[in-house]
Amino acid sequence: MSKPTGRSNGGHGVALKTAGKRLFSDYSYMVSFILILSIAVSVNPNFFKWRNITNIFVQSSMIGVISLGMTMVICAGQIDISVGAQVAIISGFGIEVLNYTHNIWLMLLFCMAFGAFIGTFNGLLIAKGRMPAMIATLAVQTSCRAIINHFGQGGPFTVANGISTEPYYEAFRKVANGSINVFGAKFPYPMLIFIAVSLLFGLIMQRTRLGKHIYAVGSNEVSARLSGVNVSLTKIAVFSITGLMCGFASWIYASRLMAVAAASAGNLFEMDAIAAVAIGGTAMSGGRGKVIGTFLGVIMFKIINNILVAAQVPTFLNGAISGAIIIIAVLLQNVRGDKK
Repeated sequence: MSKPTGRSNGGHGVALKTAGKRLFSDYSYMVSFILILSIAVSVNPNFFKWRNITNIFVQSSMIGVISLGMTMVICAGQIDISVGAQVAIISGFGIEVLNYTHNIWLMLLFCMAFGAFIGTFNGLLIAKGRMPAMIATLAVQTSCRAIINHFGQGGPFTVANGISTEPYYEAFRKVANGSINVFGAKFPYPMLIFIAVSLLFGLIMQRTRLGKHIYAVGSNEVSARLSGVNVSLTKIAVFSITGLMCGFASWIYASRLMAVAAASAGNLFEMDAIAAVAIGGTAMSGGRGKVIGTFLGVIMFKIINNILVAAQVPTFLNGAISGAIIIIAVLLQNVRGDKK
């Protein structure tokens, strides 16, 4: 019987080392989450109190819903910097629809249809007009912001005070501010919405043909086309879904504030969404990413904000911090890519 050689043992060692690197690369967002969680607990001893946890989820819900759509866009090798302006224009006009119809469900239908329309327009510019995603969504961002500022004159769109005594007024306010009791614990509606939509997106990305096509297009567009993937339709789909999510987020946003400032609504939402996707481990070059990573990335991003608030860092620096997070996340992705 022959004895195992040192070479074979060395081969096993290399294989284990490679597997370890791949494991860390694929699940680095878990390491980041545990690290940030440890820092948060050390800064705030009351971090794990239920009230604080639910507050983090409520604060995360709007960006979270948008980030799920952004995950699809980035996995497909694209980018969308118009989402903040989309929220501004959809929520502003959505409030006008609510004031006219007095029906929160018609408002939701309008918001999601309007969002899907804007997203589809983005997708058509990119897929059929062959415009770079950055340029197309920048143009849409500028247009949406200009239109809502024109109609709002820079001021707020407000849910009419005259309907404050009507049942639907309180029902709409509860969309973002209400909760449901489960075994004595309060679960805010935005928290449940974020979790439910995350589960849905996880199924879409992992279990459906659309999800497989998104990864294929992001990995190699030419190979995907040669494999029979409708690249144009896939691109249009990811932008349409992101617009749909912007419409859904706009409904929650308007409910939370009961007013939308035309000049500032949705500012930096695109930065927050991209940062959450990046720190969640999604490759900014496309082709790789997980919904669970984005889910934890959104939570991490809000935990970081809580840490900064506890450290009394000025809120005006939030944009700089978002940019720094994106830079660090992408640099780490590049380093992991070089090591493979």
